[in-house]
Amino acid sequence: MSVMQNEVAIAAAGSNSNLVSGSAFEFARMRQIVSIGIVASATGSFVSITAGSDLILEESPPMVLATMPIIPDHMYYNDLMEVGDRLVIRARNPTGGSITFRFIVQVNPV
Repeated sequence: MSVMQNEVAIAAAGSNSNLVSGSAFEFARMRQIVSIGIVASATGSFVSITAGSDLILEESPPMVLATMPIIPDHMYYNDLMEVGDRLVIRARNPTGGSITFRFIVQVNPV
């Protein structure tokens, strides 16, 4: 199993089109199961998740938590990715202050 873990701050009224952009795990190199946990530091933000052509999470507010997501408790989003599929986690912050998004992605070959 491989793991990607990061936190990204998004300024007021800002967005990030892919929190995992540039990661070694952004594109599936093999058939794999991904498990994703994502949280925000404050209310008012939105995230969406896609893997290839699969919509895993339509734009929704993430759970608010002051720490990284807890494995396995917060690993709500799962999908089977095929070779070449791109994992995209979009985050949007329409609020008046900065919000930190924290996420963990577990990658398991099938």
